[in-house]
Amino acid sequence: MSDVVIVGAGVIGTATAWALTQRGITDITILDRDSVGSGGTGKSAGIIRCHYGVSSVAALALTSLEFFESAPDLLGADIGFEQVGYLVGIGPENVDPFRASLANQRSLGVETNEISASEVAELWPTARLDDFATFCLEPRGGYGDGYATAQALAAALRGRGVVIRQGAKVSEIVADGDTVTGVKLADGEVVPAGTVVVAAGAWSVPLLSALGITLPVQPIFVQEVLIDPQMDLGAPPVFSDLVAKQYVHLRGGEMLFGNSAGDAMIPIPDPDVYPNHASNDAIEAVAEKAIHRFPGIEDPRISTTATGVIDATPDNNPIVSATGYARLFVAAGMSGHGFKIAPGLGRLMAEIVLDGASSIPNVPAADFRLSRFDEGDLLVSPYVYVGTTGIR
Repeated sequence: MSDVVIVGAGVIGTATAWALTQRGITDITILDRDSVGSGGTGKSAGIIRCHYGVSSVAALALTSLEFFESAPDLLGADIGFEQVGYLVGIGPENVDPFRASLANQRSLGVETNEISASEVAELWPTARLDDFATFCLEPRGGYGDGYATAQALAAALRGRGVVIRQGAKVSEIVADGDTVTGVKLADGEVVPAGTVVVAAGAWSVPLLSALGITLPVQPIFVQEVLIDPQMDLGAPPVFSDLVAKQYVHLRGGEMLFGNSAGDAMIPIPDPDVYPNHASNDAIEAVAEKAIHRFPGIEDPRISTTATGVIDATPDNNPIVSATGYARLFVAAGMSGHGFKIAPGLGRLMAEIVLDGASSIPNVPAADFRLSRFDEGDLLVSPYVYVGTTGIR
């Protein structure tokens, strides 16, 4: 019997296991129906930022940033972290909540400051900036590689004695009364466990539903477009454009665009069934926004598209929680933030499992409890940006 069984070998599951090993727990088995990082982790845009209005989420992102910066030493591997900075531009309707949010972020230790359009023009000289009211730059932000991070964590975990079983699909969580005793695999094998942590994204829903636990997680279809600018843009910061509702960063010389408008978030019934290519409408929407924002790029060409699924909650924030069954915990509903906050969230999950509370500064465990949805106590920002409530 393993002390802990973790369902899901994405960046959340592996980060949770890493945090447990930091506390001396190494009798851990991670089970994944496919392979390490093969789910949402491997399709993440990989943006790294601490720009959040919810203090506890910003604090998790800051804890995670410190891990990303130290990852080569901690894990002995490159996770693809490019610390190019994280830039946000907003319209006049959001100036007041923006400045209040920046002040709150700085109070938590986040390094972020308002900057001028002329400073932004030096960073993104091809961009049109006249429809923005102001900007901020988070110099320690940037982007990484979710798949490489999960693989690096997995390799380090194996070195600590953690067992990772790929191609091991969990079909059922086994309980004796209200106490969990292990999991059952699709082939009928029962894997006994002292504790079970479900960290399987949207696939967590049916596993918990079978126990009568309702996980308010909705699979959301996400589409991204890669554009070849046909020119050298250098290494500008990741750009979160809250006027056009898009984000962009360079990846291998190409510009990865994502549409963050509310109507671009498409609920789907099954996280396993979605197109592997962006729709024509999605491509047209991205192209129109890209042409508007970057008129200095004379001959942009769409090179390919990427699609994936995020697991969203009603308040667009994660669930990291006990479940009502003894020794059963869940970390799901990342709502598109998972990679950014994974190391901190893994530590939070480990502390909830071992201590029932959080020691991370400015991160009360209660913020992420599952029961908040039934209680009507949603985790939302006090600094609401008009038109971007789902991502801030």
